[in-house]
Amino acid sequence: MVTAVTAITRRRGFTLIELLVVMGIIALLLTIAVPRYFGSVDRSKEVVLKQSLGVMRDAIDKYHADNGRYPESLDDLVTKRYIRAVPHDPITESATSWVIVPPEDPAAKGSVYDVRSGAEGKAANGTEFAAF
Repeated sequence: MVTAVTAITRRRGFTLIELLVVMGIIALLLTIAVPRYFGSVDRSKEVVLKQSLGVMRDAIDKYHADNGRYPESLDDLVTKRYIRAVPHDPITESATSWVIVPPEDPAAKGSVYDVRSGAEGKAANGTEFAAF
């Protein structure tokens, strides 16, 4: 009678070796997948940064074409409804880290000619984030 009970309990569970093999397989798959995941996250942040800069630069150009002057701040673009909100810099994760580039012509009205990222570091292709 004792042997029947032990045979039933052995069928229900996994041995330590089986669990270690499964954990080893999972660890192997994670070592392949995790670096690709983080690389794709970094690339997507760069794409979002380029798109946000493009949208803000387009809004600055439209503001200048409509008003004959550049905006005084990025909030002017929101106030005049050229953009809904100042986007967050995906690298710094802040909407206040944008670097404002004033117009080169001192006679130009306004103070926002261009916008650059305030993030430090380099993108995957080796260019500085501030150079986008």
